[in-house]
Amino acid sequence: MKSFLRAVGLASALIAASTATQASTNFASYLKCRHTTLAVFPGTIVEAAVATPELSTLVSLVSSAGLVDALNGPGPLTVFAPTNEAFGKVPAPLLGLIGGSNELLTQVLTYHVSAGTADPRRSLIPTQVKTLQGQTLYVAYDQDGASVNQSVAACKGVKTNNGTVWLIDSVLLPQFK
Repeated sequence: MKSFLRAVGLASALIAASTATQASTNFASYLKCRHTTLAVFPGTIVEAAVATPELSTLVSLVSSAGLVDALNGPGPLTVFAPTNEAFGKVPAPLLGLIGGSNELLTQVLTYHVSAGTADPRRSLIPTQVKTLQGQTLYVAYDQDGASVNQSVAACKGVKTNNGTVWLIDSVLLPQFK
């Protein structure tokens, strides 16, 4: 009976140590992401996007919508940039519908941009950010990391001459009226 109790005690101690180590690792990751410095790109938001292969779909759509000049203009602007993989998650019929209408495409793309500086790593409670499209989105930071609405944002943003770019893992869709 004593050996059984020792085994249970040892197992409990190992589980507690493992949990404490995991919690410590998660907390370290949490702090590391919050304090990661921005990468610096010596150009505009559009030039940074063009230089990022993972954003080729976004670059193509920005060009199609005629938004290059707006995103090259004076800032600061914050762009939550969906990756190619994010666009791949959008059902083809919906992506075709959005891409087939310059008005819809402009609404979707400008919903990813806000005037000023928004850093999802700094918002410990969900914070509203007004977009150029006119609606708001929410940025937040918790134990799961940085988020924009329900999209995961990269820990490291890119500071450009006219704003900041944050890679996100899904396409944000505004409410269509």
